Amino acid sequence: MSWPRPPPQHRPWRRPCAPNARDHAAISRYAGSWLVAQETREFDGVELPEKDGSSVRLEGRITRLFYLSPAGKSVLEVQRNYEQALERAGAVKRDGCSETCGNRSFKPIRSQPGNAVLSKAALQGWTAETLLQQWQDAGKDYYWFSTLNAAGKALHVAVLSAKPGTIALASTYVATVVEIVEPKAMDTGKVTVDAAALTKGLQAEGKVALYGIFFDTGKSVIKPESRAQLAEMARALQAQPALKVYIVGHTDNQGPLDANLVLSKARAQAVVDALTGQHAVDAKRLSAAGLASYAPLAGNADETGRARNRRVEMVLQ
Repeated sequence: MSWPRPPPQHRPWRRPCAPNARDHAAISRYAGSWLVAQETREFDGVELPEKDGSSVRLEGRITRLFYLSPAGKSVLEVQRNYEQALERAGAVKRDGCSETCGNRSFKPIRSQPGNAVLSKAALQGWTAETLLQQWQDAGKDYYWFSTLNAAGKALHVAVLSAKPGTIALASTYVATVVEIVEPKAMDTGKVTVDAAALTKGLQAEGKVALYGIFFDTGKSVIKPESRAQLAEMARALQAQPALKVYIVGHTDNQGPLDANLVLSKARAQAVVDALTGQHAVDAKRLSAAGLASYAPLAGNADETGRARNRRVEMVLQ
């Protein structure tokens, strides 16, 4: 979804974009604006302000876009264009304020980006880096926070507009930050829990959650990329011959509960079979169990939570 662009008479002013940067696919800029910087984080968490000084934490793919408007535009005009376009696209407003924004903190939105692609152009002697620093001191904020359904998925969109903090630019330009959060599951299985960490976790908590054991959806056959995690489990068991554990399978809440109980038990048994058959662990030291979605570590409302819940655990007997 791209929101309707203003008519041609609003599009005379062009400035260079940050190299290799572009507008988000779902939301175009105020026509004629200069894209000074773009920051993208494939998976991270952000705090977005809401009413009464509270905030909401969102996780997923984060895109932050820093714009300067064409000369001579008011903050109200720029901000209202974003708001109206989002409303026309079906966005549901969660919060908003104009000039008097109470104790909302906009510092995280306006903060200097850590991995931004910056424009190489300058504006009246101000580089992209110095412009970003000035935005941190802006005042009389206009803020709008909404949730939008685009191509079947929810996007959280925050738009913050203000005059730049520097007096030299404040009389001419409007600075706008657009922050977009696309909920998504983080990449899992990137870290294998080694034998020492397994032993420490079992001693401290009595159990350890493992995300380095992989199965296809609805299947109980262990995938080859699980070898490293299985080897570390075996090392921990071999280093402590008296140690006995339950191998417990967990699923998310997708699908029938009865089927997930069978699936989680089958996956746990597959891990037991791999440890005994491939790593010579005594079968008497292991017992398989399946809990389906009875013991979640997170909510199952989105893929991020469901990914945390799909796991295998080692639990002390």
